Amino acid sequence: MATDGSPAAPRLSRRRLVAVGLVLVLVAVVAWPIGLLIWADGRLTHVEALSGAAGTDGTTYLLTGSDSRADGAIEDPETTGQRSDTMMLLHQPTSGPAALLSLPRDTYVDIPGQGPGKLNAAYSAGGAPLLVQTVEGLTGMTVDHYVEVGFAGFEQIVDAVGGVNLCSDLTVDDKDSGMVWTPGCRDVTGFDALAFARMRKADPDGDIGRAERQQQLVASISNRVQDPGLLMQPGKQVALLRSGTGALTVSEGTGMLDLGRMALTFRAANGPDGITGTPPISDVDYRPGGVGSAVRLDPDLAPGFFAAIRDGAQPAGPVGGMPTP
Repeated sequence: MATDGSPAAPRLSRRRLVAVGLVLVLVAVVAWPIGLLIWADGRLTHVEALSGAAGTDGTTYLLTGSDSRADGAIEDPETTGQRSDTMMLLHQPTSGPAALLSLPRDTYVDIPGQGPGKLNAAYSAGGAPLLVQTVEGLTGMTVDHYVEVGFAGFEQIVDAVGGVNLCSDLTVDDKDSGMVWTPGCRDVTGFDALAFARMRKADPDGDIGRAERQQQLVASISNRVQDPGLLMQPGKQVALLRSGTGALTVSEGTGMLDLGRMALTFRAANGPDGITGTPPISDVDYRPGGVGSAVRLDPDLAPGFFAAIRDGAQPAGPVGGMPTP
């Protein structure tokens, strides 16, 4: 070969092209999720929701699902306007098991400035701030992040992940929620998933049964979102984030990184080492007067239970549910 290096030049050029190509691929791999995160962060709607109370140990998220009665989408003859029918407390203690607790919408509580009433009435009376204060008074845990999902958005999120698999032993044909079901498990789209989460009156366990189905739906969505195959489908990532961020209202200071940590806490709570269920309940037909039928948390067990959840001292496994006779 010639000593002037001419044959080596093409080889060197090819090596440089390969190196440049690898660098560009690396930049794209790194920049894509960062850019996606920044884009999604800018789409979040924020609201003043937190109470400013002194923090308690661990990280606590209050998740709500809301909708309006004005369009008749939710059957509720007792109330008009917007209510929060889904309320979940998600907690990651400093050490110990993560917990996902459904707070029944009819839980009898003291609403600051309003007096005794049902938990979901706090949202109607004072929006997210009053609901947060009421939950903090009930649980003794300071809410660090508030996340509200519009029910219509739930439907879009399920469709964006390609549907979810849900199970129920009930036979249901409920015109109020739209849920039509025969016992078993099946893959469903957003419309049927939303009906699955809304149905209450055809469930023998009422609000408690609905809470269990709502937790099942959230767990199913979380499993689909964490599917490794989603990482290889940029189009689905964009569709999911577009539908998800469009449906979310979060507290000031809560961003996509916080929602990412929340998703990890969801996964931990729904895993074998987590806690799911409800607080201890003593009566699902409590009638103190003035509010109709309400759900009464066990006054002897609930305070210690919430303290154990907060401190990470509650053993992993299912908790609460329908009270035993």
